[in-house]
Amino acid sequence: MSLLPLVRSVAALFHRSRVEDDMDEELRSHIQHRADDLERSGLDRAGAERRARLEFGSHLRFKEECREAVGIAFIDTLAQDLRFSVRLLRKSPGFTFTAAATLALGIGATTVVFSVLNAFILRPLDVPDADSLYQIERGPDKAGSQSYPDYVDLRDRNRTFDDLAAFSFAQVGLDIGDNPTRAWSESVTGNYFDALRIQPHLGRFFHASDEHGPNSVPDVVLGHSYWHTHFQDDPSVVGRVVRLNKHPYTIVGVAPPGFHGTLMFFSPDLFVPLVNEEELEGNTDLNKRGTHWIFMVMGHLKPGVTTSQAIADLNSIGAFLEKTYPKDDGQMTFTLARPGLYGDFLGPVVQAFLIGLMLLAGLILLAACANLGSLFAARAADRSREVALRLALGASRARIVRQLFTEAVLIALTGGVAGVSASVVVLRGLSVWQPFSRFPIHVPVTPDRTVYAVALLVTIVSGFLFGAVPVRQTLRTDPYEIVKAGTTGYVVRRIAVRDVLLVVQIAICAVLVTSSLVAVRGLLRSQTVSLGFDLDRAMLVDTDLSMAGYKEGTVAPAQKRMIDALQTISGTEAVGLIDQPPLWAGWTTVSIYTDTMTDLRPANAVANPVTYKISPGYFQAAGTALLAGRVPTWHDDKDAPRVAVINQEFARRIFGSVTNAIGGYYKIRGGSRIQVIGVVEDGKYTSFAESPQSAMFFPVLQSPTTSTWLVVRSSRDPRQLTSAIRTTLRDLDPAMPFTIETWRSEFDSGATLFGPRMATASLGVLGAMGAMLSVTGIFGLAAYSLSMRKRELGIRMALGAQRAHVLRAALGRALKLLAIGSGAGLLLGILASRVLAAIVYQASPRDPVVLTGVVAAMALLGLLGTWIPAQRALSVSPLMLLRED
Repeated sequence: MSLLPLVRSVAALFHRSRVEDDMDEELRSHIQHRADDLERSGLDRAGAERRARLEFGSHLRFKEECREAVGIAFIDTLAQDLRFSVRLLRKSPGFTFTAAATLALGIGATTVVFSVLNAFILRPLDVPDADSLYQIERGPDKAGSQSYPDYVDLRDRNRTFDDLAAFSFAQVGLDIGDNPTRAWSESVTGNYFDALRIQPHLGRFFHASDEHGPNSVPDVVLGHSYWHTHFQDDPSVVGRVVRLNKHPYTIVGVAPPGFHGTLMFFSPDLFVPLVNEEELEGNTDLNKRGTHWIFMVMGHLKPGVTTSQAIADLNSIGAFLEKTYPKDDGQMTFTLARPGLYGDFLGPVVQAFLIGLMLLAGLILLAACANLGSLFAARAADRSREVALRLALGASRARIVRQLFTEAVLIALTGGVAGVSASVVVLRGLSVWQPFSRFPIHVPVTPDRTVYAVALLVTIVSGFLFGAVPVRQTLRTDPYEIVKAGTTGYVVRRIAVRDVLLVVQIAICAVLVTSSLVAVRGLLRSQTVSLGFDLDRAMLVDTDLSMAGYKEGTVAPAQKRMIDALQTISGTEAVGLIDQPPLWAGWTTVSIYTDTMTDLRPANAVANPVTYKISPGYFQAAGTALLAGRVPTWHDDKDAPRVAVINQEFARRIFGSVTNAIGGYYKIRGGSRIQVIGVVEDGKYTSFAESPQSAMFFPVLQSPTTSTWLVVRSSRDPRQLTSAIRTTLRDLDPAMPFTIETWRSEFDSGATLFGPRMATASLGVLGAMGAMLSVTGIFGLAAYSLSMRKRELGIRMALGAQRAHVLRAALGRALKLLAIGSGAGLLLGILASRVLAAIVYQASPRDPVVLTGVVAAMALLGLLGTWIPAQRALSVSPLMLLRED
């Protein structure tokens, strides 16, 4: 019932002419009926009609009352306010443009950041019934990875999930009839598509019933984008046989266009059966319970099942697995997380960074509103005589306040449209942006209805927020005093409002500048940190021998042939192999135990060092310093005692010193004793921000791997070796796909620097926006203060005051507010910058360089904001100033 008046108003608006005609007809009918009554009482017709009209009163008054009754009067008044606001804004194009552009900055920044936050955090995974889909995490570290036997037990023994599916990632060599190329595959269980309730776009999917043991499902499903770009949407591709790692596979279907796998930012090219991992990845980990190589396990909860019930069910299974397989399974407790950002492993880092960016973008919007509030306060003060005259002529204060809000909302909508339009352009660019050419990474940040709705809400709220600043001033206006005293009677109150708003703006700007400089400083530090390897004069050759069909006994000889062949290239100083470079996108850790320990359960591990597999010559090729002992040789093969090279941190933590480590022993899971033969310098292995990390390097002949990264160190520009390296490897095996890049280029374009660079770029843009708003705010206050004190300044200069004293009197207040706001913002920036510590290397806002930079930046902003008003004031003669009113 409460909506009925609104409905009537809207209906009356769209049928206005008919309503007006009905009111006229109704009024005429009433007058005629009264005239008929008067005529029957003895009056003539003309007299009766005249008397009826007199008794009835003003025709226009009754029509106005009728309009109010049906809601037309409110709409008429609103339309008048809109027309008046448009006329006022058109008369002040400079003010209108400045206000709209200021708000467009804030709303545009907020929309872009919220779109990213919405895409990665708020928007569910693009699968049916996403609200009931959960990922299973293991142990206190909330690891998403599981072993295949554990997955099978969880899938078959649980009573709370409809089904559990699992997947992992791998690169495969794809041969569709021409030169083999690399493709990224998502290795999935047979029930993957059924468990996620996905339907094929073309053909069919493979199912759990197709699995009959290892390498039993020679089928492949194409991702829709890969089908579009590599097969040109050809429907006849279904049934075609291609070769994956030299094994024949039949294309059975194409995934739907909206489905990009179950990791939010990773779009696989192919979907292949997980049970075929021996063919596709060259290892036999499928039945190893202690090897947690499956990337993620997920499924839909059954209807009516809560997350706590599901966790209890999983933990009961975990307790059984711990008891049954104590040497393979550690702490088998489970939690649930939303899939998409790899649950609680990657999710909190991205979430914290995006929320931090959202807060900073909100500060930008708040600064814009403060700036506009300041402008509106000044504008209201300049229009004080107009407001006073309207009040004196009978206008209500509510009508004038409504007019101010109408003007503010119009500017907000204009700025909102501009800001959202600019953000859509930026977001479209982000959606097609691929930050890593090596990986199928995409950023799905296309704005949806939620983003547009939030943008509209933010726009309207912003309009009311800065439009409310001059309301109190308007409500307390005394029209008699204003008309009598001019516009000088309310300077103190007006300046106080502007002072507060300016301090808020400057503080916000100081927060943004501090965060920006912290990110820049951290990024610069990361360029000079000791990595434990030398990026210069080194090439990286990346391949995986499983993609060329190599298995077990053929892998190691092939790797040695590659190393020997590359060493013959002129200009080559050293060649070495590693399974993956330090600071690469992934890494492996292994639990280790002291040599005297007999209970080798994961809970008893003394450390979990990062593990690498290397060939002889790697340390020389990588430029890693050997501190003690020796490096592996080709004699350290599977028939020799197990040995390893460790880093300094490992030696200090386990053996007490580098000297004690040489010749010492430790154990790994499974009970194998490892003898330390060498100690190398510490380095960075997983991230720049990591604490000192233990690392160990196994000889590749004792720990075979198909993953092959060849480091080629050259005595000259390594790029000159590219052609020779390519020719040499093609001569060895024409069917082997590989990439060649300088180690520096690979490092600069990799994931290690992506986070710090994105943080620096994002905060730099926000900092620049905050600086622009602060400059305009300081400029506005300085210009307004000077304009209000022209006569005072003219008198001072006429009486002989020095220019420095005049400037101090004119700009001292603005500079004092700049100092207060900068100090408050710097303190807030020190607290806010802690969010960057997980991303940016040594992100410390207490760095003297950062503190000095913030002070210098804020001083420069103050100089820019006050320079022009000061020059204008000092360039006018005292006589001219005294003549001005």
